[in-house]
Amino acid sequence: MIDLNADLGEGSPNDQALLQLVSSANIACGFHAGDADSMRQSIKWALRYGVAIGAHPSFPDRENFGRSAMALPPETVYAQIVYQLGALAALIRAEGGRMVHVKPHGMLYNQSARDSLLADAVARGIKAVDPALRLIGLADSELTKAGERQGLTVRHEVFADRNYRRDGTLVPRGETDALIEDEEQSLAHTLTMVQNGQVQTREGEWITVRADTVCLHGDGVHALAFARRIRAALEQRGIVIAAG
Repeated sequence: MIDLNADLGEGSPNDQALLQLVSSANIACGFHAGDADSMRQSIKWALRYGVAIGAHPSFPDRENFGRSAMALPPETVYAQIVYQLGALAALIRAEGGRMVHVKPHGMLYNQSARDSLLADAVARGIKAVDPALRLIGLADSELTKAGERQGLTVRHEVFADRNYRRDGTLVPRGETDALIEDEEQSLAHTLTMVQNGQVQTREGEWITVRADTVCLHGDGVHALAFARRIRAALEQRGIVIAAG
């Protein structure tokens, strides 16, 4: 079984179509993108298509889409996590649903994958809102370790369209080889992670990776077609797609 997740409410025109291909939705909570209306619409679509609903909290950085590095005190990050999750949870309850998971966005995700103090602040914030929430984080990172320390259910995430460094982190978006743009390469990359638990780094080495959930991005000209290809390829191999 594998979970397919997508980030929603960030202004992409493909959100509704993408929701019919994934099993989990990460909804932007206003700090990097989205607002009350977009959050509510994303929730409505997720409920319509039976997709697990999660929060996609960020650093407070709308100007740079949550991709700016920040050095905020851990207690500030903790409060911001609680604030964002609380807003989305209220909207979900109002629509008759429930929040299932949390996946940090952008630089908050990347920094907490490496910084144990930041990761603990994120995990503590999630636990304070609801200890039953699952934490989605970069596979085998400081973030997933922090979630385990806090007693949260953790889901290790891999990326269909991103290259990896030898330490298991993602190649930063500012570098030329961060994204895998060849569709065949991206498909093979994803299937190898899901089926074999391995990924080839940009340096050419093979490292072990745990894949509980795969992130599919909805922006880009061919995003939907690629998402359909990945889903079909997994199903053809007998792999069940579900939030778990």
